[in-house]
Parts: sequence; structure tokens; C-alpha cells
Amino acid sequence: MENKRIPVPLLAASAAFLIALAVSEGYAPKAVTTAADPVPTGGFGSTKNEKGTPLKPGEAMPPVRALVVLREHVARNEIAFKASLPNVALTQGEFDLYMDFIYQYGIGTWNKSSMRPALLAGNYRAACDALLKYRYSNGADCSAPDNKTCRGVWTRQQERHRKCIAEVEAAGGQP
Repeated sequence: MENKRIPVPLLAASAAFLIALAVSEGYAPKAVTTAADPVPTGGFGSTKNEKGTPLKPGEAMPPVRALVVLREHVARNEIAFKASLPNVALTQGEFDLYMDFIYQYGIGTWNKSSMRPALLAGNYRAACDALLKYRYSNGADCSAPDNKTCRGVWTRQQERHRKCIAEVEAAGGQP
């Protein structure tokens, strides 16, 4: 059975995506910093609170508040993502995985990426392959076999790429 591509303005982040995002980010009841990520992060990978101000180290992020912040962040990204792809159709799976990319890297990175022009041109496979360009964190190549600090970044990109290719194939390849 083929997945149907739908015009981007008619799509929204699925509940399955939000749950998967919360699970993959993990929950931190207080904002913390690490050597690999000096930006205070709390809740489900949030760097800002519900007021939009940066989290401070140790700032509490109770579970319900963390979910609200997560959904608000995703909703803001959705608006910008939809605006970036006029006249493009995606499957729900493609929409969700690019939203996941944007959650991790930001809408600015998305807008500068080669994924966006590939999708605007209808080249869904090239957009998937461009996901693999994002393998660096704090200057380290996370795909390097000896990398021990950010291997998860590369693993996450490989998983996105695999899912993306599966979505393109299920949708019948290029339109």
C-alpha cells in the first residue's frame, strides 16, 4: 500500500511523532549542561521555557510543563516549516521526520539546507540523502568510528535517512 503525499499546508505533526520525540529526547526534570552541550537543556530537550526565554541551569521543568513546552516549540516550527515549502506535498512520515530534524537543528539550519531546495524541486530522494550531511556536533565528526562523544547524532541521522528512503519508496518514488 502506498503512502499518499498531501500538500504540506494540510499536514501537522502527528501524535506519534510527538511521543517518539519525547521518548528520544528523554526527560530531564531540571535544566542541565554537559561538556558536549553547554546550553542548558531540560524537559524533553528544550532550551527555552514556556515564556521563550533560555533555561537557566537547574531550572525546574515538571513533566506537564515540559510537554506543553515541547508542543509549543513544535507548533512554532510547523508554521515556519510549512511556509518554507510552498506547493510541496509530503507523506505524514516525511513531514514528521523533517520536523524531527528541525527540532534538533533549528529552522534556520533547515532553511539553509540542501533538503529544502530538493523538496521544492520534487527530488525526494536527494532530500533524504542530504540528511546524512548533518553528522557534526561541536566540530566533531560524529560518524567517525572512533568518536565517543556524539555517536548518537550520527545514529539519529542514519535512522532518519532510513525512514525517509522507506517513505519515498512507499509513496512510489518520485511523483
